[in-house]
Amino acid sequence: MKIKLLVFFICLSTSAFAQQLSDTEKKLIELIDKNYTATLALLEETVNINSGTFNLQGVRDVGRVFEREFVKIGFQTEWITLPDSLRRAGHFVATKKGNSGKKLFFIGHLDTVFEKDMPFYPFTFVDENTAKGQGVNDMKGGNVMIFATLKALDELGLLEDKTITVYFTGDEENAGDPSWVSRLDFVERAKQHDFALGYETAQGFNIATVARRGASGWTLKTSGRQVHSSAVFRETVGYGAIYEAVRILNQFREELAGEQYLTFNPGQFIGGSDISYDKLSGEGKALGKTNIVAREAFVTGDLRFLGEPQKEAAREKMRKIVAANLNGTTADIEFKDGIPSMPPTEGNLALVKVLDGVSQDLGFGEVKAGDPGSRGAGDISYIAEYLDCIDGIGASGTGAHSPAETINMKEYPDLLKRSTVFVYRLLHDL
Repeated sequence: MKIKLLVFFICLSTSAFAQQLSDTEKKLIELIDKNYTATLALLEETVNINSGTFNLQGVRDVGRVFEREFVKIGFQTEWITLPDSLRRAGHFVATKKGNSGKKLFFIGHLDTVFEKDMPFYPFTFVDENTAKGQGVNDMKGGNVMIFATLKALDELGLLEDKTITVYFTGDEENAGDPSWVSRLDFVERAKQHDFALGYETAQGFNIATVARRGASGWTLKTSGRQVHSSAVFRETVGYGAIYEAVRILNQFREELAGEQYLTFNPGQFIGGSDISYDKLSGEGKALGKTNIVAREAFVTGDLRFLGEPQKEAAREKMRKIVAANLNGTTADIEFKDGIPSMPPTEGNLALVKVLDGVSQDLGFGEVKAGDPGSRGAGDISYIAEYLDCIDGIGASGTGAHSPAETINMKEYPDLLKRSTVFVYRLLHDL
Protein backbone atom coordinates (compact mmCIF):
# COMPACT_ATOMS: atom_id res chain seq x y z
CA MET A 1 0.00 0.00 0.00
CA LYS A 2 1.36 3.44 -0.89
CA ILE A 3 2.37 5.68 2.01
CA LYS A 4 0.22 8.63 0.89
CA LEU A 5 -2.96 6.56 0.89
CA LEU A 6 -2.11 5.20 4.35
CA VAL A 7 -1.58 8.73 5.67
CA PHE A 8 -4.97 9.82 4.31
CA PHE A 9 -6.81 7.15 6.29
CA ILE A 10 -4.78 7.86 9.43
CA CYS A 11 -5.66 11.55 9.36
CA LEU A 12 -9.34 10.68 8.97
CA SER A 13 -9.25 8.29 11.91
CA THR A 14 -7.57 10.76 14.27
CA SER A 15 -9.30 14.00 13.34
CA ALA A 16 -11.43 13.97 16.51
CA PHE A 17 -9.63 13.80 19.84
CA ALA A 18 -10.47 14.57 23.45
CA GLN A 19 -11.31 18.15 24.40
CA GLN A 20 -8.87 18.17 27.35
CA LEU A 21 -6.05 19.16 25.03
CA SER A 22 -4.86 22.75 24.92
CA ASP A 23 -4.82 24.72 21.67
CA THR A 24 -1.05 24.24 21.47
CA GLU A 25 -1.40 20.50 21.92
CA LYS A 26 -4.04 20.36 19.19
CA LYS A 27 -1.66 22.15 16.84
CA LEU A 28 1.03 19.58 17.67
CA ILE A 29 -1.35 16.78 16.75
CA GLU A 30 -2.07 18.48 13.44
CA LEU A 31 1.67 18.72 12.73
CA ILE A 32 2.20 15.02 13.39
CA ASP A 33 -0.46 14.30 10.76
CA LYS A 34 0.99 16.87 8.36
CA ASN A 35 4.51 15.43 8.69
CA TYR A 36 3.49 11.78 8.65
CA THR A 37 4.47 11.09 5.03
CA ALA A 38 7.98 12.41 5.74
CA THR A 39 8.08 10.44 9.01
CA LEU A 40 7.38 7.18 7.20
CA ALA A 41 9.92 8.02 4.51
CA LEU A 42 12.57 8.48 7.21
CA LEU A 43 11.60 5.18 8.80
CA GLU A 44 11.88 3.39 5.46
CA GLU A 45 15.24 5.01 4.71
CA THR A 46 16.81 3.97 8.02
CA VAL A 47 15.37 0.43 8.01
CA ASN A 48 16.80 -0.12 4.53
CA ILE A 49 20.35 0.53 5.76
CA ASN A 50 21.80 -2.60 7.33
CA SER A 51 23.22 -1.58 10.69
CA GLY A 52 24.05 -4.78 12.50
CA THR A 53 26.24 -4.03 15.50
CA PHE A 54 29.36 -5.33 13.74
CA ASN A 55 28.59 -3.53 10.48
CA LEU A 56 30.41 -0.42 11.68
CA GLN A 57 29.95 1.46 8.42
CA GLY A 58 26.22 0.69 8.37
CA VAL A 59 25.76 1.96 11.92
CA ARG A 60 27.56 5.18 11.01
CA ASP A 61 25.46 5.54 7.85
CA VAL A 62 22.24 5.46 9.88
CA GLY A 63 23.79 8.02 12.22
CA ARG A 64 24.48 10.30 9.25
CA VAL A 65 20.83 10.13 8.22
CA PHE A 66 19.76 11.35 11.65
CA GLU A 67 22.53 13.96 11.63
CA ARG A 68 21.07 15.37 8.41
CA GLU A 69 17.59 15.54 9.93
CA PHE A 70 18.47 16.94 13.36
CA VAL A 71 20.58 19.71 11.85
CA LYS A 72 17.48 20.86 9.97
CA ILE A 73 15.67 21.54 13.26
CA GLY A 74 18.53 23.38 14.88
CA PHE A 75 20.33 20.69 16.87
CA GLN A 76 24.10 20.49 17.28
CA THR A 77 25.31 17.02 16.32
CA GLU A 78 28.42 14.98 16.98
CA TRP A 79 29.76 11.46 16.69
CA ILE A 80 31.24 9.88 19.81
CA THR A 81 34.14 7.62 18.84
CA LEU A 82 35.20 4.61 20.90
CA PRO A 83 38.60 2.97 21.33
CA ASP A 84 39.53 0.63 18.47
CA SER A 85 39.86 -2.20 20.99
CA LEU A 86 36.07 -2.19 21.50
CA ARG A 87 35.42 -2.87 17.77
CA ARG A 88 32.26 -0.74 17.79
CA ALA A 89 31.05 2.11 15.56
CA GLY A 90 30.43 4.75 18.22
CA HIS A 91 27.37 6.84 19.12
CA PHE A 92 25.31 9.66 17.58
CA VAL A 93 24.40 12.65 19.76
CA ALA A 94 22.20 15.67 19.01
CA THR A 95 21.82 18.50 21.52
CA LYS A 96 20.06 21.75 22.31
CA LYS A 97 20.92 23.85 25.35
CA GLY A 98 18.71 26.29 27.23
CA ASN A 99 17.82 27.60 30.64
CA SER A 100 14.10 26.92 31.10
CA GLY A 101 11.95 23.90 31.90
CA LYS A 102 13.00 20.32 32.53
CA LYS A 103 16.07 18.84 30.84
CA LEU A 104 15.26 15.75 28.77
CA PHE A 105 17.55 12.90 27.71
CA PHE A 106 16.22 10.79 24.80
CA ILE A 107 17.57 7.28 24.28
CA GLY A 108 17.67 5.23 21.09
CA HIS A 109 20.09 2.92 19.32
CA LEU A 110 21.28 2.72 15.74
CA ASP A 111 22.31 -0.93 15.62
CA THR A 112 20.23 -4.06 15.07
CA VAL A 113 20.87 -7.78 15.51
CA PHE A 114 20.82 -8.28 11.72
CA GLU A 115 24.40 -8.38 10.51
CA LYS A 116 25.59 -7.62 7.00
CA ASP A 117 26.11 -11.28 6.08
CA MET A 118 22.56 -12.24 7.09
CA PRO A 119 19.58 -12.24 4.71
CA PHE A 120 18.31 -8.69 4.14
CA TYR A 121 14.70 -7.75 4.96
CA PRO A 122 13.75 -4.30 3.62
CA PHE A 123 10.92 -2.06 4.80
CA THR A 124 7.74 -3.50 3.31
CA PHE A 125 4.04 -3.03 3.97
CA VAL A 126 2.32 -6.33 4.74
CA ASP A 127 -1.09 -4.62 4.81
CA GLU A 128 -2.47 -1.23 5.88
CA ASN A 129 -1.89 -2.08 9.56
CA THR A 130 1.51 -3.79 9.43
CA ALA A 131 4.96 -3.26 7.97
CA LYS A 132 8.08 -5.37 8.33
CA GLY A 133 11.83 -4.92 8.06
CA GLN A 134 15.13 -5.23 9.90
CA GLY A 135 14.96 -3.39 13.20
CA VAL A 136 11.68 -1.74 12.25
CA ASN A 137 10.42 -1.76 15.84
CA ASP A 138 13.71 -2.51 17.65
CA MET A 139 14.38 0.22 17.39
CA LYS A 140 14.39 2.31 14.26
CA GLY A 141 10.69 2.95 14.71
CA GLY A 142 11.48 4.46 18.13
CA ASN A 143 14.38 6.53 16.79
CA VAL A 144 12.12 8.07 14.17
CA MET A 145 9.49 8.75 16.84
CA ILE A 146 12.02 10.80 18.79
CA PHE A 147 12.87 12.89 15.74
CA ALA A 148 9.24 13.35 14.65
CA THR A 149 8.28 14.40 18.19
CA LEU A 150 11.02 17.03 18.41
CA LYS A 151 10.40 18.23 14.86
CA ALA A 152 6.75 18.99 15.65
CA LEU A 153 7.74 20.83 18.83
CA ASP A 154 10.40 22.80 16.96
CA GLU A 155 7.96 23.91 14.28
CA LEU A 156 5.88 25.63 16.96
CA GLY A 157 8.94 27.17 18.62
CA LEU A 158 8.47 25.01 21.70
CA LEU A 159 12.11 23.95 21.96
CA GLU A 160 13.43 27.48 22.41
CA ASP A 161 15.63 27.84 25.52
CA LYS A 162 15.21 24.12 26.31
CA THR A 163 17.91 21.58 27.14
CA ILE A 164 17.58 18.35 25.18
CA THR A 165 20.01 15.56 24.41
CA VAL A 166 19.24 12.81 21.92
CA TYR A 167 21.64 9.90 22.35
CA PHE A 168 21.57 7.02 19.85
CA THR A 169 24.10 4.35 20.83
CA GLY A 170 25.73 2.23 18.16
CA ASP A 171 26.08 -1.00 20.12
CA GLU A 172 23.00 -1.56 22.27
CA GLU A 173 22.45 -5.06 20.92
CA ASN A 174 26.02 -6.05 21.76
CA ALA A 175 27.84 -3.47 23.86
CA GLY A 176 31.58 -3.04 23.54
CA ASP A 177 33.56 -4.75 26.28
CA PRO A 178 34.17 -3.32 28.82
CA SER A 179 30.74 -1.69 28.70
CA TRP A 180 31.73 1.05 31.16
CA VAL A 181 34.07 2.39 28.48
CA SER A 182 31.40 2.25 25.79
CA ARG A 183 28.85 3.95 28.07
CA LEU A 184 31.10 6.44 29.86
CA ASP A 185 30.07 9.48 27.80
CA PHE A 186 26.45 8.29 27.75
CA VAL A 187 26.27 8.19 31.55
CA GLU A 188 28.05 11.49 32.13
CA ARG A 189 25.74 13.35 29.77
CA ALA A 190 22.62 11.77 31.22
CA LYS A 191 23.50 13.00 34.71
CA GLN A 192 22.99 16.57 33.51
CA HIS A 193 19.27 16.02 32.85
CA ASP A 194 16.05 15.65 34.83
CA PHE A 195 14.31 12.83 32.93
CA ALA A 196 15.43 10.01 30.63
CA LEU A 197 12.98 8.81 27.99
CA GLY A 198 13.69 5.44 26.35
CA TYR A 199 11.98 4.69 23.05
CA GLU A 200 12.61 0.96 23.01
CA THR A 201 9.81 -1.22 21.64
CA ALA A 202 6.47 -0.75 23.39
CA GLN A 203 5.23 -3.84 25.21
CA GLY A 204 1.69 -2.74 24.52
CA PHE A 205 -0.05 0.49 23.69
CA ASN A 206 -1.15 0.97 27.30
CA ILE A 207 1.96 -0.26 29.12
CA ALA A 208 5.07 1.74 30.01
CA THR A 209 8.33 0.41 31.38
CA VAL A 210 9.41 1.68 34.82
CA ALA A 211 11.85 -1.13 35.56
CA ARG A 212 14.20 -3.42 33.65
CA ARG A 213 16.18 -6.34 34.94
CA GLY A 214 19.94 -6.16 34.84
CA ALA A 215 22.17 -8.68 33.08
CA SER A 216 25.51 -10.10 34.12
CA GLY A 217 27.59 -13.09 33.09
CA TRP A 218 29.30 -16.01 34.77
CA THR A 219 31.77 -18.73 33.84
CA LEU A 220 32.12 -22.04 35.61
CA LYS A 221 35.25 -24.19 35.37
CA THR A 222 35.49 -27.67 36.84
CA SER A 223 38.26 -30.25 36.84
CA GLY A 224 38.60 -33.95 37.61
CA ARG A 225 41.10 -36.80 37.46
CA GLN A 226 41.54 -38.16 33.96
CA VAL A 227 41.64 -41.96 34.19
CA HIS A 228 39.93 -44.97 32.63
CA SER A 229 36.16 -44.69 32.89
CA SER A 230 35.87 -48.07 34.59
CA ALA A 231 37.26 -46.43 37.75
CA VAL A 232 34.75 -43.57 37.92
CA PHE A 233 33.10 -43.04 41.36
CA ARG A 234 35.89 -44.86 43.21
CA GLU A 235 37.27 -43.04 46.22
CA THR A 236 40.67 -42.67 44.61
CA VAL A 237 39.22 -41.32 41.35
CA GLY A 238 36.04 -39.42 42.06
CA TYR A 239 33.38 -38.18 39.66
CA GLY A 240 35.19 -36.22 36.97
CA ALA A 241 34.70 -32.67 35.69
CA ILE A 242 31.42 -33.18 33.82
CA TYR A 243 29.58 -34.74 36.76
CA GLU A 244 30.80 -31.88 38.96
CA ALA A 245 29.55 -29.26 36.47
CA VAL A 246 26.20 -31.01 36.16
CA ARG A 247 25.91 -31.25 39.96
CA ILE A 248 26.46 -27.52 40.26
CA LEU A 249 24.01 -26.56 37.51
CA ASN A 250 21.33 -28.80 38.95
CA GLN A 251 21.75 -27.27 42.40
CA PHE A 252 21.50 -23.81 40.89
CA ARG A 253 18.15 -24.89 39.48
CA GLU A 254 16.95 -26.52 42.67
CA GLU A 255 17.93 -23.73 45.06
CA LEU A 256 17.46 -20.54 43.05
CA ALA A 257 14.82 -21.18 40.39
CA GLY A 258 11.46 -19.60 41.04
CA GLU A 259 12.65 -16.46 42.80
CA GLN A 260 10.77 -13.46 41.41
CA TYR A 261 12.72 -11.47 38.81
CA LEU A 262 15.75 -13.79 39.04
CA THR A 263 16.83 -15.97 36.13
CA PHE A 264 20.11 -17.71 35.37
CA ASN A 265 20.85 -19.64 32.23
CA PRO A 266 23.78 -21.87 31.20
CA GLY A 267 24.15 -21.00 27.54
CA GLN A 268 27.17 -23.12 26.65
CA PHE A 269 28.67 -26.33 28.07
CA ILE A 270 32.01 -27.81 26.99
CA GLY A 271 33.50 -30.89 28.59
CA GLY A 272 36.02 -33.66 27.95
CA SER A 273 39.64 -34.61 28.42
CA ASP A 274 40.83 -31.41 26.71
CA ILE A 275 38.78 -28.30 25.93
CA SER A 276 39.27 -24.83 24.48
CA TYR A 277 37.10 -21.72 24.30
CA ASP A 278 37.40 -18.52 22.26
CA LYS A 279 35.94 -15.55 24.19
CA LEU A 280 35.59 -13.38 21.11
CA SER A 281 33.81 -15.82 18.81
CA GLY A 282 32.11 -17.93 21.48
CA GLU A 283 33.42 -21.05 19.75
CA GLY A 284 34.27 -24.01 21.98
CA LYS A 285 35.98 -27.31 21.25
CA ALA A 286 36.24 -30.54 23.24
CA LEU A 287 38.30 -33.69 22.88
CA GLY A 288 37.27 -36.79 24.78
CA LYS A 289 36.26 -40.42 24.67
CA THR A 290 33.54 -42.42 26.33
CA ASN A 291 36.09 -44.49 28.22
CA ILE A 292 37.88 -41.49 29.77
CA VAL A 293 36.76 -39.69 32.95
CA ALA A 294 36.47 -36.03 31.95
CA ARG A 295 39.31 -33.80 33.11
CA GLU A 296 37.81 -30.42 32.21
CA ALA A 297 34.42 -28.76 31.87
CA PHE A 298 33.50 -25.16 31.10
CA VAL A 299 30.10 -23.46 31.25
CA THR A 300 29.10 -19.91 30.33
CA GLY A 301 25.85 -18.36 31.43
CA ASP A 302 23.94 -15.22 32.33
CA LEU A 303 22.28 -13.96 35.49
CA ARG A 304 19.35 -11.52 35.32
CA PHE A 305 18.10 -9.64 38.34
CA LEU A 306 16.22 -6.60 39.66
CA GLY A 307 18.40 -4.55 41.96
CA GLU A 308 21.94 -5.06 43.23
CA PRO A 309 20.83 -6.83 46.46
CA GLN A 310 19.15 -9.61 44.47
CA LYS A 311 22.19 -9.98 42.22
CA GLU A 312 24.64 -10.19 45.12
CA ALA A 313 22.46 -12.61 47.10
CA ALA A 314 22.20 -14.92 44.09
CA ARG A 315 25.94 -14.83 43.51
CA GLU A 316 26.64 -15.75 47.12
CA LYS A 317 24.33 -18.77 46.91
CA MET A 318 25.99 -19.84 43.68
CA ARG A 319 29.47 -19.58 45.20
CA LYS A 320 28.45 -21.82 48.12
CA ILE A 321 27.05 -24.42 45.75
CA VAL A 322 30.23 -24.38 43.66
CA ALA A 323 32.40 -24.83 46.75
CA ALA A 324 30.72 -28.09 47.85
CA ASN A 325 32.76 -30.24 45.47
CA LEU A 326 32.17 -33.86 44.60
CA ASN A 327 35.00 -36.24 45.43
CA GLY A 328 38.03 -35.85 43.18
CA THR A 329 36.93 -32.57 41.63
CA THR A 330 37.50 -28.84 41.90
CA ALA A 331 35.32 -25.98 40.70
CA ASP A 332 35.58 -22.23 40.33
CA ILE A 333 33.00 -19.64 39.27
CA GLU A 334 33.68 -16.09 38.09
CA PHE A 335 31.09 -13.34 37.69
CA LYS A 336 31.23 -10.42 35.29
CA ASP A 337 29.05 -7.35 35.60
CA GLY A 338 27.13 -6.31 32.50
CA ILE A 339 24.15 -3.99 32.38
CA PRO A 340 22.76 -2.84 35.74
CA SER A 341 19.06 -3.04 36.52
CA MET A 342 16.50 -0.23 36.47
CA PRO A 343 14.45 -0.41 39.68
CA PRO A 344 10.80 0.80 39.73
CA THR A 345 11.29 4.09 41.62
CA GLU A 346 8.65 6.60 42.65
CA GLY A 347 10.08 9.07 40.14
CA ASN A 348 9.68 6.55 37.32
CA LEU A 349 6.09 5.87 38.35
CA ALA A 350 5.42 9.63 38.38
CA LEU A 351 6.44 9.77 34.71
CA VAL A 352 3.92 7.03 33.94
CA LYS A 353 1.27 9.14 35.64
CA VAL A 354 2.04 12.03 33.29
CA LEU A 355 1.96 9.73 30.27
CA ASP A 356 -1.31 8.25 31.48
CA GLY A 357 -2.85 11.72 31.70
CA VAL A 358 -1.76 12.50 28.16
CA SER A 359 -3.08 9.21 26.83
CA GLN A 360 -6.48 9.68 28.45
CA ASP A 361 -6.71 13.29 27.28
CA LEU A 362 -6.09 12.03 23.75
CA GLY A 363 -8.82 9.43 24.16
CA PHE A 364 -6.35 6.54 23.92
CA GLY A 365 -7.08 4.98 27.32
CA GLU A 366 -5.01 4.63 30.46
CA VAL A 367 -1.35 3.70 30.65
CA LYS A 368 -0.05 1.44 33.41
CA ALA A 369 3.42 0.49 34.59
CA GLY A 370 4.53 -2.86 33.20
CA ASP A 371 5.75 -5.89 35.12
CA PRO A 372 9.42 -5.30 36.09
CA GLY A 373 10.23 -8.89 35.23
CA SER A 374 8.94 -8.68 31.68
CA ARG A 375 11.84 -6.74 30.15
CA GLY A 376 15.51 -7.49 29.86
CA ALA A 377 18.40 -5.11 30.22
CA GLY A 378 18.73 -1.96 28.12
CA ASP A 379 20.79 1.21 27.75
CA ILE A 380 18.51 3.17 30.07
CA SER A 381 19.58 0.91 32.94
CA TYR A 382 23.08 2.44 32.94
CA ILE A 383 21.64 5.75 34.10
CA ALA A 384 18.63 4.67 36.18
CA GLU A 385 20.33 5.49 39.48
CA TYR A 386 20.94 9.10 38.47
CA LEU A 387 17.57 10.38 37.17
CA ASP A 388 13.91 9.47 36.73
CA CYS A 389 13.34 7.19 33.76
CA ILE A 390 10.61 5.73 31.58
CA ASP A 391 11.11 3.27 28.73
CA GLY A 392 9.11 1.23 26.26
CA ILE A 393 7.38 4.26 24.74
CA GLY A 394 8.59 3.61 21.21
CA ALA A 395 7.01 1.78 18.30
CA SER A 396 4.88 -1.30 18.86
CA GLY A 397 5.19 -4.51 16.88
CA THR A 398 6.06 -8.18 17.00
CA GLY A 399 8.91 -10.56 16.26
CA ALA A 400 11.82 -8.33 17.32
CA HIS A 401 15.25 -9.88 16.54
CA SER A 402 13.71 -12.20 13.95
CA PRO A 403 13.08 -12.15 10.19
CA ALA A 404 9.40 -11.69 11.08
CA GLU A 405 9.94 -8.39 12.90
CA THR A 406 7.00 -6.05 12.31
CA ILE A 407 5.74 -2.60 13.29
CA ASN A 408 2.10 -1.89 14.06
CA MET A 409 1.25 0.87 11.58
CA LYS A 410 -2.23 1.31 13.02
CA GLU A 411 -0.81 2.31 16.42
CA TYR A 412 2.25 4.19 15.17
CA PRO A 413 0.60 7.58 14.47
CA ASP A 414 -1.18 7.51 17.84
CA LEU A 415 2.06 6.68 19.62
CA LEU A 416 3.67 9.63 17.83
CA LYS A 417 0.92 11.97 18.98
CA ARG A 418 1.06 10.72 22.54
CA SER A 419 4.84 11.08 22.57
CA THR A 420 4.68 14.65 21.31
CA VAL A 421 2.14 15.87 23.86
CA PHE A 422 3.96 13.96 26.63
CA VAL A 423 7.28 15.62 25.81
CA TYR A 424 5.60 19.02 25.51
CA ARG A 425 4.15 18.72 29.01
CA LEU A 426 7.43 17.53 30.50
CA LEU A 427 9.43 20.35 28.90
CA HIS A 428 7.03 22.98 30.06
CA ASP A 429 6.25 21.57 33.53
CA LEU A 430 2.56 21.11 32.71
